[in-house]
Amino acid sequence: MAYQSINPFDGKVLKSFPSITDAELEQALAHASTCFETWRHKSYAERAKIIHKAAEILRSKVDVFAHAMTLDMGKRITEARGEVSFSADILDYYAKHAEKFLAPVKLNPKVGGAHMESSPMGVIFCVEPWNFPYYQLARVAGPHLMAGNVMLVKHAANVPHCAILFEELLTDAGAPAGLYTNLFISHVQSNRLIDDPRIKGVALTGSVDAGKTIAARAGQNVKISSMELGGSDAFIVLEDADLEHAIKWAVWGRMYNTGQTCCASKRFIVVEAIADQFLDKFQAALAALKAGDPLDEKTTLGPLSSEGALIGLLSQVDGAIAHGATVVMGGKRLNRKGAFMQPTILTDVKPDNPAFRDEFFGPVAMFFRVKDEAAAIALANNSDFGLGGSVFTKDEARGLRVASAVDTGMMFINNINWSDAELPFGGIKNSGYGRELGDMGIQAFVNKKLVRTASMSAPV
Repeated sequence: MAYQSINPFDGKVLKSFPSITDAELEQALAHASTCFETWRHKSYAERAKIIHKAAEILRSKVDVFAHAMTLDMGKRITEARGEVSFSADILDYYAKHAEKFLAPVKLNPKVGGAHMESSPMGVIFCVEPWNFPYYQLARVAGPHLMAGNVMLVKHAANVPHCAILFEELLTDAGAPAGLYTNLFISHVQSNRLIDDPRIKGVALTGSVDAGKTIAARAGQNVKISSMELGGSDAFIVLEDADLEHAIKWAVWGRMYNTGQTCCASKRFIVVEAIADQFLDKFQAALAALKAGDPLDEKTTLGPLSSEGALIGLLSQVDGAIAHGATVVMGGKRLNRKGAFMQPTILTDVKPDNPAFRDEFFGPVAMFFRVKDEAAAIALANNSDFGLGGSVFTKDEARGLRVASAVDTGMMFINNINWSDAELPFGGIKNSGYGRELGDMGIQAFVNKKLVRTASMSAPV
């Protein structure tokens, strides 16, 4: 498997990294297992000192980390800096709250006393994607390391610089050898790791296909897993919405990270009464975006992460058109160097069109007109995915009603702001299972042990 940094802005190969050998993989796993036997007995304060320090380093070197991200996968530099800062917030959050989250919970049986206590499980194998090269790592490293687990991480092949920098970050923060190890490994080696009895759990963020493969492998080995997969989030606009407010969120929701976000807004479902107005304003706002160097702060449209990602997305759009979709705008690559695609809006996407069930991982929006609120909810729920979604209305009670009726892991009313370490993140259906961040994000990969004390006679 080729771990290679290729700048998607100009297609230049920056550096390649070979996969490690089987002997090197065994050494990494052995070091992680040895580290766990010490790390599991560290106090929360001792763990927190290292994790807080890592957050401090991220903030002090935000431009270094952000620059590497932009070169690896094309994220606009302002967004990259924001991701670095949010990653630091996540690390600080778990360093501060882990002890409280994992404190023993007193139970009240009829006889005697009892409590639930939490203890670490061991070496956790994490497989992470390229679209948020540090955030994805921070949201597993923060809870797992503070819980007393240790980590082996296979990052995406196109963000090797980011993978190395995050490992170095923890080393510089004082992490012991084996606590957090980046692995440049093949799929075959990845499977071998999941099979190894020293691995106690598997966490993946990635595609549905990757989730099926890795979850099945973990299941065969009776190992706990969490799967954060794709999404095709609905963006519902009711007739009483603040249209200007909704348009601003529509552009951000579809175009943040050049649309390469699992919980991006992808299906725009607008009540007929304001559908024309919304579509006109949405199209104008997208047309105003300016493509350019993602290292330039004035750029408002960055490249996709790779030439391969662009080619795949163009193929999806062509397939949607072949099955009856109408292109309102865009649909092609931009006539310039780099992996740039025109912002695109598709309409007339019928349920028999493969695009209706697809996830477009890039600047492609599907637009749907509906009669009313009930029709909007029905269409939002007619999806194989269930990650997030949003609804825009001036009536908060109405927004809450719609949010409760949409089958997803997350719903947002008059916003799409999931960037808070305290908010659990995850979905249902083909969007996966388990939750990351918040209190829930530290609970899944720990042993929840019942301890009971009681003076009672054995049953006869």
